[in-house]
Parts: sequence; C-alpha cells; structure tokens
Amino acid sequence: MTLRLILVRHGETDWNRILRIQGGKSDTPLNRKGAQQAEELASRLEQEDIKAVYSSPLKRALNTARAIAAQHRLGVIAEPLLREIEAGELEGVTTAELGMRFSDYLIRDGTDKKIPGGESLADLQARCWGFIEKVRKQHSNGNVVLVSHYFVILSVICAVLGLPLEDITRFRMSNASISIVIFDNITRLELFNDTGGTTQ
Repeated sequence: MTLRLILVRHGETDWNRILRIQGGKSDTPLNRKGAQQAEELASRLEQEDIKAVYSSPLKRALNTARAIAAQHRLGVIAEPLLREIEAGELEGVTTAELGMRFSDYLIRDGTDKKIPGGESLADLQARCWGFIEKVRKQHSNGNVVLVSHYFVILSVICAVLGLPLEDITRFRMSNASISIVIFDNITRLELFNDTGGTTQ
C-alpha cells in the first residue's frame, strides 16, 4: 500500500511577481500567467489516477486546485490547515522593505519565534504535518493532490527528509511546481520543484 502525495504550489499572483509577502490573510488571486499555469498543471496531471484533491482555501491555491480537479471530475476539498503561514504584521510587506528574504527572517531568531501577530515556522509545520497524518489515515493508497503554498510545502518536505526547519532557506520553490512524497515502508521525496511544461 503506497500513498503518493502530489504537492502543488499555486500559480503566480501579482504579489509573487513583486516579492510582496502574502501569508494566510492575503487572499490574492492568480494573475493571467498564474491562471495559465493552473491549466498547464491540469494538463500535466491529466493522466494521473487521482483519488482526491485538497487545497488551501485561499483563492490562489483553490483556483489552481479547481483546474486540476476538473480534469478528473473531482471536487476540491478546501482545508484551512493548508493555508500559508500567518505573516501577521508582515502581510503585504515587500522583501525590499523587509531588507532580506522572508525565509531568512523566519529563521533569524529561531524557528519557534512567532512573527508579530502571526505564527512561527514551527507552528506552521505542526499544523500542516497534522493534516498530512489525517490524509494518510483516509488514503492509504493511490495518488492524492495537495495544492498549497511555499512555506507549507517546504515545511512538509523538511519533515519528510528529517531536516531542521532552519534548512528551509536552502530550498527554492517555483510557482506552479510539483513535488511528490511517497509514503510506504520508507517515507521519501520522489520529485522536487518540477516545473516541466509549465510557463515560468
């Protein structure tokens, strides 16, 4: 029995393009390029035998997920636990204004340090991994798609690989990318940040 978890980062938004922090309270829509990316993702995954599609309830993820699910005549299950990190007072701040990459800021004072008005990377990983465990109980076999966000997916991958959350700064993940985690006798990362065939 093998669960194949297909982790999809949502398509591009205007905030992605200008490097503006969009956390769990920023319900930004896909831009024109992001909508195209969602359709391209749907085409890439068309031949997969997908059992279920879960998504963050934020529009940028939900609309990406709907494009994928439509190819399989599935509904999208919106899951609040998959929303992006709560960025608190940093919602809407550009990285230029912050003076560093957001991921560097998140580990600067330790991964347990909460963003003012928001949450920490450790908080994020705990809630996301809790949901992964629920999915594993409900789907012991087959392909399941999770459409989510940059820090959600990377925190899950760190957990899968047994890496400390500080290592999140060593990764880069593109919009509309696919990563795949396998759960069977050994939990492993099969694919990371694959954008093949998707407009970047």
